[in-house]
Amino acid sequence: MDTRTTRSSRALATEAVHAGRDDLAGLGLHAPPIDLSTTYPSYDSRAEAARIDAFATTGAEPDGPPVYGRLGNPTVARFETALARLEGTEAAVAFASGMAALSAVLLARGAMGLRHVVAVRPLYGCSDHLLTAGLLGSEVTWTDPAGVAGALRPDTGLVLVESPANPTLAEIDLRAVAEACGSVPLLVDNTFATPVLQRPAEHGARIVLHSATKYLGGHGDVLAGVVACDEEFAGTLRQIRFATGGVLHPLAGYLLLRGLSTLPVRVRAASANAAELARRLAADPRVERVHYPRIGGAMVSFEVHGDPHRVIAGVRLITPAVSLGSVDSLIQHPASISHRIVDADDRRGAGVSDRLLRLSVGLEDVEDLWADLDGALGGHTGTGTRQEELVQG
Repeated sequence: MDTRTTRSSRALATEAVHAGRDDLAGLGLHAPPIDLSTTYPSYDSRAEAARIDAFATTGAEPDGPPVYGRLGNPTVARFETALARLEGTEAAVAFASGMAALSAVLLARGAMGLRHVVAVRPLYGCSDHLLTAGLLGSEVTWTDPAGVAGALRPDTGLVLVESPANPTLAEIDLRAVAEACGSVPLLVDNTFATPVLQRPAEHGARIVLHSATKYLGGHGDVLAGVVACDEEFAGTLRQIRFATGGVLHPLAGYLLLRGLSTLPVRVRAASANAAELARRLAADPRVERVHYPRIGGAMVSFEVHGDPHRVIAGVRLITPAVSLGSVDSLIQHPASISHRIVDADDRRGAGVSDRLLRLSVGLEDVEDLWADLDGALGGHTGTGTRQEELVQG
């Protein structure tokens, strides 16, 4: 994979460190400042009115000094600039969570009268539920990648996929799906891959979504979401963020910008650990099947022959918890937690079996991680025919 970013001649690792910080030296600063102000003084109310009018018309960030925290924040804007550079898009808009970000996208398309969504399972469980329940007035048609073109309607506003998918790590040919979408925007949830491993905009996606809580933050201490897209759609998202209030706190914006600076190093190191664990699990008779994506990454899913709940209860170094993408390793049982909200038949039909475990691999020594997994697997033994399968893609 080319490590150069789309809109810059600088390598991704360099952009991760410097994007969003280009003006610091001129300000006499080395570390980015944290602007915690909720409001800002202005003695020219006529000019202020003009800037508010401009925002109401296009959603463009107001020129000049900030106005109000719900309109935008300088610290958060640095993170948005950096993420857009890493994803190779014109803009990015940050939100209080990944679900707030997805909700804003659905509201934006719905406001245009385009409430129909075509989606491919599996998705993150809450994304699945948001679509299926129609909580924002959307209607969803579920299909496989080959059926996307046939599922489109005149009122289709969005095609939504996640690749690698949560939690099976199934991969989709993004370019083929983008071509099948025609004029309908393709949204790719790129949370698992991050721009280090995959930049969906290079394959035709018009909207890229991240639960920034995960790898972008990387330390399990910030909740956030972000959408990378063109400037026109970003303007609409800013207007929705202003109206609905799903803003990102400045401290979170600062932590995310700091997280991006080590993102390539963290993802590559954790991916090396994950690949080795996937190899060992695939050769273990206590494990029926292992899922690991072709593009690599730090996520591994595996199905055990025995009781998956005993594995969850048996880990000591790895933390049994929801979420992922932190420097420490986490394991969870999707059918009980992250995908519990999805109808059981739909869940199983998407490959999320009751014996599937999802492992987010961190930066610990791989031998220590394996020792913990080995102990948690304990006396589990295979029944029937050993599949010895490492499922990729």
